[in-house]
Amino acid sequence: MHVFYSVRLALGLVSAATEATLVSAANQKLGPRVGMYTLMLLCVSSGCFNASTSFLPSTFSMYAITLASALVLLGGRHKAVVAISAAGVLVGWPFAALAAAPLVVYSLISGGFFHVFLAGLLSTLCTMVLSVLADRHFYGRWTSSVVNLVFYNVFSGEGSTLYGVEGPTFYFLNAYNNFNFSFVLALLSPSLLYIERRDYDSLPRKPNRGYPRLLVAISPLFIWVAFMSLQAHKEERFLYPIYPLICLAAAATIERLHDFLPESWKLHEYLSWITWWVKRARPLVLGGILALSYCRTLSLFHGYSAPMQAYRHLPPLNANTTSEATVCIGDEWHRFPSSFFLPSSHYHVAWLNDGFTGLLPRPFDPALGGTTAAPRHFNSKNKASADQFLADESLCDFLIELELNRDDRTYRSHNKESWKPVYELRFLDKELSPAKTRAFFFPWIWEKSNKFGTYRLLRRMNESASI
Repeated sequence: MHVFYSVRLALGLVSAATEATLVSAANQKLGPRVGMYTLMLLCVSSGCFNASTSFLPSTFSMYAITLASALVLLGGRHKAVVAISAAGVLVGWPFAALAAAPLVVYSLISGGFFHVFLAGLLSTLCTMVLSVLADRHFYGRWTSSVVNLVFYNVFSGEGSTLYGVEGPTFYFLNAYNNFNFSFVLALLSPSLLYIERRDYDSLPRKPNRGYPRLLVAISPLFIWVAFMSLQAHKEERFLYPIYPLICLAAAATIERLHDFLPESWKLHEYLSWITWWVKRARPLVLGGILALSYCRTLSLFHGYSAPMQAYRHLPPLNANTTSEATVCIGDEWHRFPSSFFLPSSHYHVAWLNDGFTGLLPRPFDPALGGTTAAPRHFNSKNKASADQFLADESLCDFLIELELNRDDRTYRSHNKESWKPVYELRFLDKELSPAKTRAFFFPWIWEKSNKFGTYRLLRRMNESASI
């Protein structure tokens, strides 16, 4: 478990470094207020809270795109923009190249095509060589996981739709959940280019604040949301690469909020007070967004943190034992945090067949060569194999189960003769809880209006004394 949290800490530090660069760029080129607003949104937004420390390909792409966008905003770092973008999408997620494309094109045009292109090519070659060497070491043959990933999803005919599909509004609703009104304000940010031009024309001596370059820096946000919304298979993590840019775009919009009002109102005898109040309401708007973001994070923590807590209560085995302990998981397989949460190597996880028809993860088999050979039941169709399930449930020493108020479901925990609870924690029942009250944690309302199940770690009654 210490390894798990150490990795998360390291990822958090990398995220903090890239976001600090973005804040510094906003502070220098857009003004201290935009920099401060960006910092506050990055620190408190629920979306960045989840994405910043996730060990996922899309998170690594987020780091690269955030840093590249910051360098675009600063200006004059064209080689670094292209090199970082290339390395980021190859180390992270190749499909994020589309999000980084406007940053790369801008740098190629603005920085001198030949030298900037060479920097990107060198970064690509170095990253691919290291990636292929790592693949050769672990897979035992010459291959490229980057190429394989693209080929499977684009050219194989299998595609990601095997893993579920969602409607075109999925990402808009999801982004609103994670960023609330700051996402709406971020979508308004392209209007700042018009406002900047309007102000520049009316006041020629007013210095340029860098909003044209800001539009380039945040352009991955709009391209990525539009493209991903057209894809059938959607997951929240797919939007991670542009999360920090939502905060930057929203911050810039909040800072110029009063400029969205008609220009004539500023000079009108009876309407000028509206502009005055809107300008001074910016801290209230920001405060409301931050409060909602905090409530969203609290809702996730109080409603769904049970899996991270339950595995902590697995008892350590006796030091001199040679026995093994099996932790069985049924339909809660998708919330298993990782094997790092098992107390020792004497523990292992087994899946129970609760009706899931897809492919489940399995450990590499040392007898077949470890990482050089895929487990026998793996396939490219996302079809379940009988081998992935534990046939004899009597071999389970511990059981993870979520009990919800469902009449059509029988729970193993009800068999008191076989199982006794080790740890219990309530778990938010999203199907029976109203969307408006479950999404944000408001004291008393959240407790009263939502429904909860019970997340349990169970122990077999007749287990051996060594466990």
